[in-house]
Amino acid sequence: MNSIQQKIWLLVAVVMFFMAAIWTALTYYNQRTQHQYNEILQRYLQLHEAASASQKIIVDMNNYLLASTEANKASLDRSKAGILEARNGVMELRNAQNDFTLTSYVNLIDSLVETTDRSLLLHEEQDTVAAAQVFTEATSISNYISEMSLTLLDTELKTYERFYRDIIAQSEAFNRLGIWALLLITCLLLLFTYWFSSGITRPVKKLTQAANRLSKGRFDLKIEVDSKDEIAYLAQMFDRMRININNLIQEIQEKAQLEKELQQNRLLLQESRLLSLQSQINPHFLFNTLDTLSKKAYLEGAEETSDLLVNVAGLLRYNLKRLDRSVTLYDEVNVLRQYMQIQRTRFTDRLRFHTEIDERCLYVQIPGLTLQPIVENAVIHAIEPMEEGGTIRFRVRDGTERIVIEIEDDGPGMTEEKIKQILEEKTVPSEGHSTGIGFGNVVKRLRLFYGLEDVIDIQSPGSGGTKVILKIPKARSAESHDQSLDRR
Repeated sequence: MNSIQQKIWLLVAVVMFFMAAIWTALTYYNQRTQHQYNEILQRYLQLHEAASASQKIIVDMNNYLLASTEANKASLDRSKAGILEARNGVMELRNAQNDFTLTSYVNLIDSLVETTDRSLLLHEEQDTVAAAQVFTEATSISNYISEMSLTLLDTELKTYERFYRDIIAQSEAFNRLGIWALLLITCLLLLFTYWFSSGITRPVKKLTQAANRLSKGRFDLKIEVDSKDEIAYLAQMFDRMRININNLIQEIQEKAQLEKELQQNRLLLQESRLLSLQSQINPHFLFNTLDTLSKKAYLEGAEETSDLLVNVAGLLRYNLKRLDRSVTLYDEVNVLRQYMQIQRTRFTDRLRFHTEIDERCLYVQIPGLTLQPIVENAVIHAIEPMEEGGTIRFRVRDGTERIVIEIEDDGPGMTEEKIKQILEEKTVPSEGHSTGIGFGNVVKRLRLFYGLEDVIDIQSPGSGGTKVILKIPKARSAESHDQSLDRR
């Protein structure tokens, strides 16, 4: 990832590179031109020093001839050393154009030094006239040296005239080149700065547009930024925030919808309770009436009729309980026996009911009105249609991990399609049943109560007969049994 700080450093590096390149080029050109000017000026200075040294040696020699002091002698020796040094410097100016002239010039300097020595020698020998003549000759040589210096300078000017003009032309061309280079570099820097600033402002602009959309409630549009810096990371976090806010809004809407449905369900529940209360008025009246009739029958000596009325009243009392309450298997078995007493009174010897019950298993909890609808289904479909009647067997035994309840009849049996409908919790109507609870409803309540799918099984072989097997878990049953004991 390229950070914004790295981009800024890149911009600074590019600007510094161009500035360093320009500075290096200017420095190199200036140093080269200055070196060339120094060489030319050094040639002129050498010739000028040689001419000045020749004139100075004449002046110092004249002073010494007039007054032969040690100071004048020392000054003359310094002038001789100076002109010899100038002679050596002039020797370095030799080239093809001034070779002959420069040789003559050096010879004149040698002649001047020699004439000066000779004049000093004659002066020391007290030959004043000869010394004056030699001094006059030295003065003439000095004048020749000055004239020849001018000649050499003129030759140098002619020799390097082309070079001077080239330097001037190069300087002008370099100035023009510098102007164009400056304009080009300025344009490049402007383009690079525009590209660099766009790399920062473009993602920021996209992020601003995304924030504007979010402020208007548009949480369904993805935020995409194609940069590779901190702004891209910020955009990712911004998009994640958008998703979280959108999910939160959807969750709030779902909760509001659920709350609305719950409120509606509460209203429906209150209405259903009212209807249920209204529907229970007549059954309670009927129950009280049956109870009165059973006592009257007992007082009149009709004990069998009294028992029948007691069973019907007990069955009615039990059916008035809410279906969402759990009961013990013991209660269910008692109600089942009352129900079968009523059916025996109806079918007499046509109905045979056999039980095999392990009393230790009757503590388990089971949804209310579970056994009666199953047995009632067997009575309606296996006993009632048969002229000779039939047999219903009811068993309760202790399994390995569950308590097994079996309800078996010897009727014509069930088809596979009907068994499938029951196990899929579809309502299967049964003609003449009194509870109004279908077989499929019993299956559904059992599975909801225990949270298991394999709590019920139906077997019906092709030869006839049907067996319904309930497998009640013990874990929940034991806990429910403890709670029921505490309540007692």
